[in-house]
Amino acid sequence: MADIHQLAQMFKELDDQLVGCMRCGMCQAVCPVFAQSGREADVTRGKIALLEGLANEMLTDPEGVNDKLNRCLLCGTCQANCPSGVKVMDIFLKARAIMTGYFGLSPVKKAIFRGMLKNPRLFNMLIDMGSKFQGVFTKKQDDLLGSSCARFNAPVIGDRHFTALADKPLHKIVPELNTPAGKSGIKVAFYVGCVIDKIFPHVGQAILEVLERHGVGVYMPKGQACCGIPVLSSGDTDTFNTLVGMNVDVLRSGEYDYLVTGCASCTSTIKELWPTMYKGASARQFDIANIARKTMDISQFLVDVLKVAPREGGGRTVTYHDPCHLKNGLGITAQPRNLIRAAGCEFKEMNEAGTCCGCGGSFNLAHYELSKKIGGRKADNVVASGADIVATSCPACMMQLTDMLSRKKAGIGVKHVIELYADGCR
Repeated sequence: MADIHQLAQMFKELDDQLVGCMRCGMCQAVCPVFAQSGREADVTRGKIALLEGLANEMLTDPEGVNDKLNRCLLCGTCQANCPSGVKVMDIFLKARAIMTGYFGLSPVKKAIFRGMLKNPRLFNMLIDMGSKFQGVFTKKQDDLLGSSCARFNAPVIGDRHFTALADKPLHKIVPELNTPAGKSGIKVAFYVGCVIDKIFPHVGQAILEVLERHGVGVYMPKGQACCGIPVLSSGDTDTFNTLVGMNVDVLRSGEYDYLVTGCASCTSTIKELWPTMYKGASARQFDIANIARKTMDISQFLVDVLKVAPREGGGRTVTYHDPCHLKNGLGITAQPRNLIRAAGCEFKEMNEAGTCCGCGGSFNLAHYELSKKIGGRKADNVVASGADIVATSCPACMMQLTDMLSRKKAGIGVKHVIELYADGCR
């Protein structure tokens, strides 16, 4: 729990940012949660009104405050469309940090965040064990999508159609790399991320294959930890600071021109949140700023730096879902679409391609029924596009799309854009 001085400073920072909201209601028009619930408390304007009396609300109705703050996908759509330029994500992350600093973490989150994520070797070992025994509790649901479901009613899993843990994580397939630049003259650091490592290692392998094909050297060090977005979203700034510090210490040891990731959330976190939200050792601030400056999404790197160009289609018909952290946070929309075309695929734009799929990390766990409604709308748009495959640039979105399309028995595949490009290069 934070001390009174830390809380006072957090309240001051929050108050300074709240004054920018004009209550115009633009956020109401674009919020995916409000579109399903119709509740004013679910939209940014309503939450900001709550935060203006946060100190009193924390004492009178702490559970109500937590519920309202957590009924948010942190998709950034409101911030991207705010005419006043209010830094909504900063406000909500600080508000959650205040709540956690005052009340502490739940025992479950404390065990996961501080017991597992803070200890990458233990985390890897437990996940490796889980992958070996998951078949006892799960069964294959959809061969095309590779989704599974529970053999019996189980906590968290419920009736989801989920993507199972990989038999072998990427850190076991490729423990580390440090290869020189080839014909491109460029060397990159590859930040893997938890979901690619443990659930979609084939996406990581596709990234490495493409980089090698283009003559790009790769620095992929051991000891990479979670980027920190799950803990920061839950207000655990102490664990966030620790995770950022661990990653910076392994990444600053190499020499590279860019840092690439295949995860929209990791890209956004490293580029935007590491520099602004890290409150650890000041000696790391320079390295954090340097790493953030070099960080790029893999499609952005291939299209903008390597100048990969679209080619004539005629292959599989593909539509694209924009991950919120790329579109709303970093403005990256054209590059993934160009990469799909560069793979030789026939591209078809879906309706509402830029709206949230409803995952939102822990939002999907805490508010699954609401997440499912938002995701169902996205799945309907995928089906209506007439595409054979829906591609995206975020492994968490891949999991949500797999769940929603598997439920509909749509017969539509879910791929990362880099998988399509790797296939097209073979």
